[in-house]
Amino acid sequence: MSTVDLVIKGAQLPDGKTADICIQGESIIDVTASYKGESVTTIDAKGCVVLPGLVDLHTHLREPGREDAETVLSGSKAGTKGGFTALSAMANTSPVADTAGVVEQVYRLGQEAGLVDVFPIGAVTQGLKGETLSEIGAMADSVARVRVFSDDGNCVSDPLVMRRALEYIKKFGGVIAQHAQDPRMTVGSQMNEGEVSARLGLKGWPAVAEEAIIARDVLLADHVQSRLHICHLTTAGGVEIIRWAKARGINVTAEVTPHHLLLTDDLASSYDPIFKVNPPLRTESDVHALREALADGTIDIVATDHAPHPLEAKECEWQEAAFGMLGLETALSIVQMTMVNSGLMSWQQVAERMSHKPASIGGYEHQGQRIEKGSFANLVVINPTKLWRVDRDLVLSNSSNTPYHGHELPGVVEHTVFKGKQTLINGQISQGGGK
Repeated sequence: MSTVDLVIKGAQLPDGKTADICIQGESIIDVTASYKGESVTTIDAKGCVVLPGLVDLHTHLREPGREDAETVLSGSKAGTKGGFTALSAMANTSPVADTAGVVEQVYRLGQEAGLVDVFPIGAVTQGLKGETLSEIGAMADSVARVRVFSDDGNCVSDPLVMRRALEYIKKFGGVIAQHAQDPRMTVGSQMNEGEVSARLGLKGWPAVAEEAIIARDVLLADHVQSRLHICHLTTAGGVEIIRWAKARGINVTAEVTPHHLLLTDDLASSYDPIFKVNPPLRTESDVHALREALADGTIDIVATDHAPHPLEAKECEWQEAAFGMLGLETALSIVQMTMVNSGLMSWQQVAERMSHKPASIGGYEHQGQRIEKGSFANLVVINPTKLWRVDRDLVLSNSSNTPYHGHELPGVVEHTVFKGKQTLINGQISQGGGK
């Protein structure tokens, strides 16, 4: 074999085998037990796990309109630091991504950043108002080739509008990603409805407000024979509805966030708005149900719901604070801690839930590929035995609203490779990685 551009040596693959991964240009040209040739660059991955580049199906990049919170570039840097090679930019920007023009702008900003693939998600309805369908066809036919549509942040609560959206996206194999929240049952809600909310005097958000929409929409998806994806599932009851729907053969997928796999509503007792998130942190029993459902495949993927906010939106009274928390840089560590170190999942299952399956749902052809000859070289090298301490002042996001500040987490992302180029080297963004 002639000299290759990059060799990742001694890597533990997701299936547990050890191999050398040889990369030429944008592709993997060989996966061999022991590469004897020469390489321009070599990564010593002994003791590390190599996964296909992570794919996030739920990212708030805020640009255009809220560049004080995040930009496509800063979000791409945070994603690269977390081992992601693809981000899906949610539509709740300003202006809303409900036209071909806006999604093309976001797509081009991602191209210019050059660190990850940025796939815009189009709004289901104009202005996220839930009344009139957006330019779904134009966004699908645009340069951005949008296939995922969501009003995330708002629920498509009108059943007729939801039905029409499900019917429309069938034409090109799209998917509706629903933020399941009945608006009438959650007016003014601040956190999970339960013992903690009653004690704190904060208006509760009942689990049924999420579960009622999930139940309605899986029935609509079945009736229309279209694709439905449930965003940020949080309740044990919601898990059971998804499990029932899949047993019926309904074409539904679901995601869980890292923070809902770990954090509970007890944290609201501090009145620290860093723990205020939409949908809210639930109970310990919900957390365990989510972990089990992710392990057995009822929940298909992990998605970050990375939601950056400027300092003033979080450093205020709970009732006035914005919903949301950062997730890109800590996602893989939280999944390792809650799912791998606990014995619930293998690294191969992590690759499935955080790369292969989200890429499949989004229709991202060059992402989520197996680590084998001929695949695109989108990879992440993680050292699972190292620990690191989260510091909100050192995150690469424009915002600092991480709920894990000061926490020691397992699993250090050492290297990220995007299209054959090292974009993260020894935990640092490569100056030549992007454009």
